[in-house]
Amino acid sequence: MTRHPLARTTAAALVAAASLGAAAFAQAATPAPGTAASAPAATEGPLDQLPYTPSLDTAAMDRNADPCDDLYQYACGGWMAANPIPPDQARWSVYAKMANENQRYLWGILDKLSAADPSRTANQARMGDYFAACMDESAADRHALAPLRPLLSRIEALKDRRELPALLAALHLATNNERVLFHFTSGQDMADSTRVIAFAYAGGLSLPDREYYFKSDEKSRTLRDQFIAHVARSFELLGDAPDAARTQARQVMALETALARASLSRVDKRDPYKGFHPMKAAALQALTPGFDWTAYQRALGLDPQAAYNVTEPAFFKAMAKELRQRDLAQWRNYLRWQLVSSQAPTLSSAAVQANFEFFGQTLQGVPQLKARWKRCVELVDAQLGEALGQEFVARNFSPDLKDKTLKMTKQIEDAMAARIQSLSWMSETTKQRAQEKLHAIVNKVGYPDRWRDYGALTVARDDFAGNVMRGNAFELKRQLAKIGKPLDRGEWGMTPQTVNAYYDAQMNDINFPAGVLQPPLFDPKLDDAPNYGNTGGTIGHELIHGFDDEGRQFDAKGNLRDWWTKKDGKAFEQRAACVTKQYAQYVVVDDIRINSKLTLGEDLADLGGLVLAHAAWKAQIADMSPKPADRDGLTPEQRFFVGFAQWDCSHARPEYARVHALTDPHSPGRYRINGVAVNMPEFEQAFHCKPGQKMVKPDAERCRIW
Repeated sequence: MTRHPLARTTAAALVAAASLGAAAFAQAATPAPGTAASAPAATEGPLDQLPYTPSLDTAAMDRNADPCDDLYQYACGGWMAANPIPPDQARWSVYAKMANENQRYLWGILDKLSAADPSRTANQARMGDYFAACMDESAADRHALAPLRPLLSRIEALKDRRELPALLAALHLATNNERVLFHFTSGQDMADSTRVIAFAYAGGLSLPDREYYFKSDEKSRTLRDQFIAHVARSFELLGDAPDAARTQARQVMALETALARASLSRVDKRDPYKGFHPMKAAALQALTPGFDWTAYQRALGLDPQAAYNVTEPAFFKAMAKELRQRDLAQWRNYLRWQLVSSQAPTLSSAAVQANFEFFGQTLQGVPQLKARWKRCVELVDAQLGEALGQEFVARNFSPDLKDKTLKMTKQIEDAMAARIQSLSWMSETTKQRAQEKLHAIVNKVGYPDRWRDYGALTVARDDFAGNVMRGNAFELKRQLAKIGKPLDRGEWGMTPQTVNAYYDAQMNDINFPAGVLQPPLFDPKLDDAPNYGNTGGTIGHELIHGFDDEGRQFDAKGNLRDWWTKKDGKAFEQRAACVTKQYAQYVVVDDIRINSKLTLGEDLADLGGLVLAHAAWKAQIADMSPKPADRDGLTPEQRFFVGFAQWDCSHARPEYARVHALTDPHSPGRYRINGVAVNMPEFEQAFHCKPGQKMVKPDAERCRIW
């Protein structure tokens, strides 16, 4: 549950994302404020310090646009004109640009650490040697497929289905990737959030969503043909003859289609009850006859567990059927494909390029592969992220910044408490429980109190692919080691340098990394109005996630439990349906509209979050003397809304927009801004909008929940 869409969040998934042009890890050269940007130059270098852009940038505005017709164009039109999408990106935004600047800054740190200096600390040596190995492209070309040969040989040697559990365990340790049939890890028991148990997640798919396997329009059929051609090319890189490669690719497609058919849709996955299926060991084994879970867990180095959550029983039942019915040759080919595809970014230039041409160019419309340094920074961030975070925080985060963030958070929580108490549609019983949950939220700001220990991770300066596989195994074992242990409520799910924030329903905590508390998102140099519109909106957004259609189903302790009265639950759903109806009208690209059932949680958080931020800002300035003055031709109220709008100035390639419409629970930037403002009478008043203008709604038609 985040304000800005992230790519997949497992460390191993970021290995794949390193070559895919993933939007959340976008980079490009950044111009000085108010100047036009062009595509990043090939010679762009690392940064010694983070550049400054104000949280309300008047050069980013389009003053020719009428905010009462299109607030997004008014606030962001100049930004979009001056910031074309870089050739190595699918989408470009204020967040992506800021992430790019962070990465260039981290590049500078890692470049220095890559020198074999004996004064480096153990973690500095790990990061520096990892980065040096990653940057050695000639070594990757020399080694070619050699790093995968031991696992490829094990796959080729698979002659008996009874050997599959141990083989899958080896592949999961090497890739830590849900694409290799399924993902097995730890998680909080949804019925008792203090317990950490084993989770079995559905996986096995290469395309971004199950719908890609079934949609019958021409674009989808063409994309499936292109995917099959890419899989065949990958088999040829493994040494297979072209005819055999094409046959094997079609087999992979058929197997993945069968798995997709048994997988939940993304909308269904938003319902926590549909992903909560507690099972004892015997029930899990009965679900998948022929697959020995005890053997699988022992091969992972884990004692067989007694309790599991199986997120999608229908998937695992279908998986067992496919394991019984398909011959082992098809399974060997599927596993070969998933291994080489998952690890392609660590291999030769030919493998990297082939992977990019489908997943980057064809799927997302990205013209150019990211520079190697970008991919290497991403990998260090993914696998040694908290060690890198220590370096970032030491240079870019102060106690004063933390105090200011906590003050704003407290004001927004106070606004939420007042909102809950004033609701006419909620009973006193539910209000009391909502207040209990609100006051139980833990706010984490900047970085964790205790840094992660990487002592068990071995990094070699001359073994890039090996480093990545050992990093994957380290992370999977770290996760599995949590099972049966006391819950660590201090752990973070993002690195400190990440330009993002999130709410965790089972932890009941909000996390604001140091990376998101920098200009132009939070700007100590500017007045309160844009900061409350921008960062205040982010804080409110994450807070509302605890009370959106998904988060509201967890109680103050993070347990999946219905704490609402039946009447209040229906009243909430009726109000949320207003938002669903509104966003379903918005067009993403071509004739594709927003799947507002998928985006509902984020849309609710956007709206409720800004309502809270506005109330908190009004409280902040209530006793100020003198009162805030007009600046840059904008009143304080207008600066609040322009500051809000500029957090998500962005644009995307049409190919990416199609993927986004199917897979991303966030609406496109234009609608995340206009869709919120149109529901706030405060916006209409700030810009003196008149009836009949596009951003004006009659009061009776406004959506408001909190």
